[in-house]
Amino acid sequence: MSLTFSTEQQQIRDSVMKLCQRFDDQYWLDRDSDGVFPEDFCQALVDDGWMGIAMPQEYGGSGLGITEAAIMAQAITETGAGNAGFAAIAIGIFGLNPVVVFGTDEQKRRWLPPIIKRQDIACFAVTEPNTGLDTTRLKTRAVDKGDHYLVNGEKIWTSTAQVSNKMLIIARTKDESETKKPIDGLSLFYTDLDRNHVDIRMIDKMGRKCVDSNEMFIDDLRIPKEDLIGEEGKGFRYLLHGLNAERILISASMVGLGRCALRHAANYARERVVFDRPIGMNQGIQHPLAESWAELEAAHLMAFQAAGMYDAGEDCGLQANAGKYLAAEATFKACTNAVMTHGGMGYAKEFHVERYLRECLIHRLAPVSPQLILSFLAEKALNLPKSY
Repeated sequence: MSLTFSTEQQQIRDSVMKLCQRFDDQYWLDRDSDGVFPEDFCQALVDDGWMGIAMPQEYGGSGLGITEAAIMAQAITETGAGNAGFAAIAIGIFGLNPVVVFGTDEQKRRWLPPIIKRQDIACFAVTEPNTGLDTTRLKTRAVDKGDHYLVNGEKIWTSTAQVSNKMLIIARTKDESETKKPIDGLSLFYTDLDRNHVDIRMIDKMGRKCVDSNEMFIDDLRIPKEDLIGEEGKGFRYLLHGLNAERILISASMVGLGRCALRHAANYARERVVFDRPIGMNQGIQHPLAESWAELEAAHLMAFQAAGMYDAGEDCGLQANAGKYLAAEATFKACTNAVMTHGGMGYAKEFHVERYLRECLIHRLAPVSPQLILSFLAEKALNLPKSY
C-alpha cells in the first residue's frame, strides 16, 4: 500500500490550498471575533466544485473516495482555516453518507444535488444532553402517525443549525422495552428543519465561534414518512457505517491544523531574537517542535492508511480510531508547543496560535473521547475484556 499521493491527489491538495489563500489568517481571526458564519468561504468551495467531492457523480458529485475528501479537509485546516473551516463544510463533504448508502434513488435525487450546490444546508442532530457517548440510549421519540412521524425531544452540540434548513436526525421509534437491544429502536431521518417546532439555542463556547453549536428543543415536529432513511429501527446501524469515514476526516483535518500551528511556531522561532540569537537556535525550542513534527507525520500516515483501507472496502475500524487518537493528541501537543514557543505573544490573538489551541480541543474531546478510543483498541486489537 502506497501512502504517497498520486499526481491527481496532489493536484487536489494544491488546488484547495490555492483557493484557501483567499481566506487568510486575518479572515479567520475576524470570524473568530465577530462570529459571522463563513458562508463566502463555503460558497467558494461550491463554486470550484469541491463540496460534493465524495458524493456520486450521478447526483452531481465528483465520485471520489474518502482519501480525496481527507486530502481536501487537511488542506483546508493546514492553510489556517483550522477547525472552523473544516466544520463549516464537514456535513457537505460526507455527512449525508447514510443517504448515499441507504437512501432510495428518489431520495438521493431529491436531497443530494441541493446539498452539493449549497441550495440546502444541513445539520446533524444526534447527541442528547443526558446520554453523552452512550448513543444507543437516545430518548428523542418519533411516534408513527400513519403518513408521518411526530417527533419530540432534545439534542445538543448540533453544529450549523443556525444557518441550516435541513437536518439529519436520529430518534427512537420503539421504546427500549420493545426491542432486544436499545440499538434496534432507533431510526434515521433527513428532513426540513422547521423552526416553528424546533427551538434552537446557540451555545457560547470556547472556540470556533463562527461555526455555531446548539441545543435543540423539538416539540411536535412532523416528519413525512418519505423522509425516513432505509428501514425503521436500523438508523443507528446506518450511522455506524459512516463512523470510520468521520474518524478519518477528523484525523486528516487535525493533522493539518497541527502542521499549521507548527509552521507558525517555526517561523517565529527563526525570526525572534533574544540574547543576540534567534530562539530557534536553542534546543529547548527545537526539540519540542521537532517532536511534534514527528508525531504529526506519524498520525498522518495512520489516517491515510485508514483512508486507503476504507476506499478498498476493508475493515479499518482499528486504524480509523487509532488515527483519530494519534492526530488529536499530536495536534493538541503541537498547538501547545506553538503557544509556548511564542512566549507571552502566544497568548495574543494577532499571532493566531492561541486560536489553533482552542480549536484543536473540540476534536480531542469529540465525537469520541481519547479514553473510549483506547478502551476500544484494548478490546479489539489486544483482545482484552470490554470495559464499557
